[in-house]
Amino acid sequence: MTPTPRPYRSYVYAYPHKTAYRALPERPELAALWAGEPKDALSLYAHIPFCEVRCGFCNLFTRIGAPDELTTRYLDALDRQAAAVREALGDAAPVRFATAAFGGGTPTFLTAAELERLCDIAEKRMGVDLRAVPLSVETSPATATADRLAVLAERGATRLSIGVQSFVEAEARAAVRPQHRADVEAALGRIRDTGVPVLNIDLIYGIDGQTERSWRVSLDAALAWRPEELYLYPLYVRPLTGLGRLQDPAAADREWDERRLRLYRYGRDHLLAHGYEQVSMRMFRRTDAGPAGPDDYACQTDGMIGLGCGARSYTSALHYSFDYAVDMREIRSIIDAYTETEDFSRAEVGRAVDGDEARRRHLLQSLLQAEGMPVAEYEERFGSSPFADFGPELARFEEYGWLAADAPAGLLRLSPEGLAHSDGLGPELFSPAVRAAMAAYEAR
Repeated sequence: MTPTPRPYRSYVYAYPHKTAYRALPERPELAALWAGEPKDALSLYAHIPFCEVRCGFCNLFTRIGAPDELTTRYLDALDRQAAAVREALGDAAPVRFATAAFGGGTPTFLTAAELERLCDIAEKRMGVDLRAVPLSVETSPATATADRLAVLAERGATRLSIGVQSFVEAEARAAVRPQHRADVEAALGRIRDTGVPVLNIDLIYGIDGQTERSWRVSLDAALAWRPEELYLYPLYVRPLTGLGRLQDPAAADREWDERRLRLYRYGRDHLLAHGYEQVSMRMFRRTDAGPAGPDDYACQTDGMIGLGCGARSYTSALHYSFDYAVDMREIRSIIDAYTETEDFSRAEVGRAVDGDEARRRHLLQSLLQAEGMPVAEYEERFGSSPFADFGPELARFEEYGWLAADAPAGLLRLSPEGLAHSDGLGPELFSPAVRAAMAAYEAR
């Protein structure tokens, strides 16, 4: 039997990965990129790259603090970008947004007045009816203040997602996320007071020193709020103690993989036993929770408009964004350059998506959902069979026990173990070209 890939190779939340993007020499005009694209079910994502503290596990595009009225200058640039993008979309065909999200960073790092302005940009510049579509906003315990939350609730937020990570204060410190449980509980109370229909709580497993017992403390503390959604994230930064004392790096990796898988299975089974259904490896939804609002957006096929220097935009042929970095100094430089940009009419950094990459993306993003992928849906879109296009990969997945043998006819679906190994399965579907580009990326 072929050796099974490591279960925690890469968190695959988009494909191709941003480290496969490169500067676009031709700098194509957005108007040309969007000219022939369907625009009747777009998604809007606004990226706010500011946080009050940078967590030890974080590799997101964000910076700590915003001196010298940087948030004002950032929103000024976001306004200019939104105006340019909306002009590029044109009016020859109907332009409609089906969903919206504000992420980061921490969008609620902005003041209440700045959040009002962000909503105005989405509505008045882009034409999004925030009260008529699902609107998801990320927050943190320290920034989920009553005045900020009131703005978001009044402007149409249907989902508030709070990154708690752990209710155990020692674990929060180990993850370089210092916080007091009382403050976390108070923030959750304020979120519930808004009446926003969907509360999501993010938790992390694999923190140094975490055990099944302490993991259950966090799970039960979250369940006490009866959140409509819970996300369980594996830690992707090697602990600095414990495993670091092992002499053999390979042994350390194996031990950490096994510990994370053990905690994942414990968390999964605990949530399933408490009235939640599994949507993906990370996402769990309360079975009696109603929908957050109409949502006819499909990430596999519909376009995305990203505003902000860390946001991506997707057309059928090109994924594009701005420059990318993880190092704090580089991030600051990119944010400063963004705030000084006047002309947002062209794509600067990205990667072309040809037919093969579109097939990979569709299969990957469908298969990593617990409901699976209707084979007929794939065949209708591409005129070919996933078994013909990805025979060797699917054969390996079957050999590993990752495909559900009891799936209904015509449905390609992962088994429970396949879902558990989503972060090992996803990279198996990356094309050789994307793998090469990611390997050649110089981290900065």
